[in-house]
Amino acid sequence: MSVKNDRTVPLAVLLKRELTSEKVEKPDILHGQANQSKKGEDFTLLKTECQRIPGDGVSTFAVFALFDGHNGSAAATYSKENLLNNVLSAIPSHISRDEWLAALPRALVAGFIKTDKDFQEKAQASGTTVTFVIVDGWMVTVASVGDSYCFLESAEGSIYSLSADHRLESNEEERERITACGGEVGRLNTGCGAEIGPLRCWPGGLCLSRSIGDMDVGEFIVPIPFVKQVKLSNAGGRLIISSDGVWDALTSEMAVSCSSGLPADVAAKKIVKESIRLKGLRDDTTCIVVDILPPEKPPPLPPRRKNGKGIFKSMFCKKTADLPSHTDRKCYEPDLVEEIYEEGSAKLAERLAMAYPLGSMFKLFVCAVCQVDMKPGEGISVHSGSCRGGRVRPWDGPFLCPSCLLKKDAMEGKRPSGARLVDR
Repeated sequence: MSVKNDRTVPLAVLLKRELTSEKVEKPDILHGQANQSKKGEDFTLLKTECQRIPGDGVSTFAVFALFDGHNGSAAATYSKENLLNNVLSAIPSHISRDEWLAALPRALVAGFIKTDKDFQEKAQASGTTVTFVIVDGWMVTVASVGDSYCFLESAEGSIYSLSADHRLESNEEERERITACGGEVGRLNTGCGAEIGPLRCWPGGLCLSRSIGDMDVGEFIVPIPFVKQVKLSNAGGRLIISSDGVWDALTSEMAVSCSSGLPADVAAKKIVKESIRLKGLRDDTTCIVVDILPPEKPPPLPPRRKNGKGIFKSMFCKKTADLPSHTDRKCYEPDLVEEIYEEGSAKLAERLAMAYPLGSMFKLFVCAVCQVDMKPGEGISVHSGSCRGGRVRPWDGPFLCPSCLLKKDAMEGKRPSGARLVDR
């Protein structure tokens, strides 16, 4: 770092970085995207120089997001313009990198809900799936709603899923949640007693259980994302983020195979081209490829796959107490992908619970979702009305403002679907 750049960083930041040894060898991040448009409702967000600490060029992270709109593009464009800021506003300032990374899962939940809530107040009926990826060093955090997926190919060639499938057709748990909240799930009735097509939620006919927007379907179609956070080995890996236009044609293994050994931008084009070759251009088809590489290392050649490798892996190396922290742990195995966090519950009390390791970091008199300031005693506990026992009590925080409490109740079927939110 030059002397000129040093002067732009506050002295306190430099001292803190020196004291906490926050310097981390960062990977090189190369990315490319490709798209073939049918409806014009797919949008992407690619930002490689976001800063955790304003003015500090060392505290950078990257964001790669895919928004697949339906019933119009309004929800997708609104989410592209607002979601990142809503997530970042839910993270406390002046915290260390490790604390920032640990705060991300909770902040992503708050940011997704706030984006959905604000958009629904505009009374527009469109919706969007979201796959939202944050890369900070070797840490990858993915939040997703809908059926656009993110897969990781490790440097050694194993494939991991970093997102969830929220299609009603394939997710029995989500079907049960919706019916328990007052929605109906069924296929399209032709009027002659025959049912056709995928399972959908009625009213509205959406075939997804989670999205941003879709106010005409009912608020039990929730914006609460599945979140997964993993740490790559220092050998890196490749992320493939694609809309359902790709995954309706290709499996994760097929996408990896057809793009193996290609630079990120060429790989994205190849994946889109192959999916259209197999199924035709039936929907907007978008792919983002992100290579996370050791510094100054050229893109890898096609990996040598050992027997039993190169298959889809659903199990990760779990983080344990005897493994060092995010920033100082060395790579113990060449293909080690360490799971730091995974949660997909649609219960807001579970996603914002005080049991969260950094619960004490979050402000007491600020709404945990929309970040509006509240007077003492004005907020309502996220546990209000909860039947959970044990250490969690209804009068414990975090707290919600009245408007966000109504949003929570609607998502859990505790008030009539379609009732308008109160003004903030």
